[in-house]
Amino acid sequence: MKLNLKRPLAFFDLEATGVNVGADRIVEIAVLKAMPDGSEVVKTWRVNPEMPIPLQTSLIHGIYDEDIADAPTFKTLAPEIAEFIGESDLAGYNSNKFDIPMLLEEFLRADVDFDMNDRKFVDVQNIFHQMEQRTLKAAYKFYCQEDLVNAHAAEADVIATYKVLLGQLEMYKETEFESKQGVKSIPVVNDVDALHVFTNINKPVDFAGRMVYNDNNEVCFNFGKHKGKTTEQVFSVEPSYYAWMKQGDFPLYTKKKLDEEWAKFNAKKHENRAPRPQNPSPANKPYQKPAPQPKKEKPAEPINTDMLEQLKMKFGK
Repeated sequence: MKLNLKRPLAFFDLEATGVNVGADRIVEIAVLKAMPDGSEVVKTWRVNPEMPIPLQTSLIHGIYDEDIADAPTFKTLAPEIAEFIGESDLAGYNSNKFDIPMLLEEFLRADVDFDMNDRKFVDVQNIFHQMEQRTLKAAYKFYCQEDLVNAHAAEADVIATYKVLLGQLEMYKETEFESKQGVKSIPVVNDVDALHVFTNINKPVDFAGRMVYNDNNEVCFNFGKHKGKTTEQVFSVEPSYYAWMKQGDFPLYTKKKLDEEWAKFNAKKHENRAPRPQNPSPANKPYQKPAPQPKKEKPAEPINTDMLEQLKMKFGK
């Protein structure tokens, strides 16, 4: 099928150092420019982000620091990218939430005036999510081939959820799944432990997702300026972050798990302190005034003639 286009439609995708639009940087950008005559032009640029790529991110998109060490910066490439996109409308997958904001942020840093006025935006993910709704009602229809009656009544919903899981186990019992890291498995099996692992994608610590486990099973912050750093790393350099979170508008359970991490951090810190010597060396002893020494008495001298004469003179005898 040929797209009915009045002007070019530029499909584009970004790979970046992370997903924080304000802090992260583009490492790769690919643009497929679909033309009104049905032709297509594709260009890809590798970009030096001028910052390290976290290992966890590299494992997802396969781009490591050494791969872009000699690549030009976005500021260098920005005029060429802007010219290639031209007056095209924009399209992507989740592009409205991530790719477009990230691209605009980079253009602004590079002082390139990328005019967004009068452009149209097509987010393919939104079409998918709206046409294939991910509600319990839609899932019940898909897996159980029945209409859910009394949706949003607690008992009807919980029974439907149970039946949906049974339907999923039947439908996917031999279905292979490939993770973002390229690992293949058959994860939907009739085993609660396995389903726990598969459904807890981000391995949350506090269920609100503010803290998660990393691949080394360490607790990390999952938001803000310390995203991806372990709690120990953050508390070591910025212990006030704990107090800021405790005073902030975070769920009580998040604060409970934060307290546990803070307690572990302090316990470990005390364990690593060198023990104080039980018997301090003389150099470390506080100054003490020496005790007074008893006066030594002179031994009695034997009486002689001179002494007798002095006594006579003293007492007049």
